[in-house]
Amino acid sequence: MARETKRRSSGRRSPWAAAALIGIGLLITGGVYAGASAAMAAGSDDTVASALTVEDGKKLFQANCATCHGLDLQGSDTGPSLYGVGELSVEFQVATGRMPLQAQAPQAPQKPVQFTEDQIKAMASYVQSMAPGPTYPDEEILDGEGDVARGAELFRINCAMCHNVAAAGGALTEGKYAPSLGGTSALHMYAAMVTGPQNMPVFNNLTLTAEDKRDIISSLLYLQQNESPGGFSLGSLGPVSEGLFIWIFGIGSLIGLTVWITAKSN
Repeated sequence: MARETKRRSSGRRSPWAAAALIGIGLLITGGVYAGASAAMAAGSDDTVASALTVEDGKKLFQANCATCHGLDLQGSDTGPSLYGVGELSVEFQVATGRMPLQAQAPQAPQKPVQFTEDQIKAMASYVQSMAPGPTYPDEEILDGEGDVARGAELFRINCAMCHNVAAAGGALTEGKYAPSLGGTSALHMYAAMVTGPQNMPVFNNLTLTAEDKRDIISSLLYLQQNESPGGFSLGSLGPVSEGLFIWIFGIGSLIGLTVWITAKSN
């Protein structure tokens, strides 16, 4: 009797098909869950941000700033009064990490920011409501579309003696310094000119007009966006660093070559 040959029915699936279907189902489910979670988180963040008011800014100020600046912004032995500084100064100091101050020093250094953008704006709005002062500029001043050449000339006349002609920063007296402007935003450039933080003088509209400030900001943004035409800038610290580089590496290489030639000839 001939052995009956068993044939696989045409409708039977491979054993791997079930595993593949389960895997695809898990991937789809996980993707949908992740997307829904992200959407919910974004909606929650928007709700929190929109809920921050001047009253929230007051609470944040009292919890983090009033120890030095006083509950009513009147100042104390460890911090100056904030009357008249305005929201622009608060935004600059807190958004650059200079405030809250970590320790008493000749100058407040930049450090990681401790608050969110919405919290910073809420505190700034509270200070503005209590003691009005300089506020945010028109967007046109920060657009970087001013006269770059004129701005560079104005910067050399008014700012380069402290910040260096290439905006690389420089040392001042008594442990103070003018910071580099290589990573400074347009808003913070404007805020520094208007509010005069640390040792910087205030450049009001009688000293530098709004158009002058726009041109200076445009020239600094141009420097940030374009590499040094001379190649390696050596920190843009001028002839001292360049001369030191040539002295150490240039003359050092010549001396090393001379010693090598003399050793070979001997």
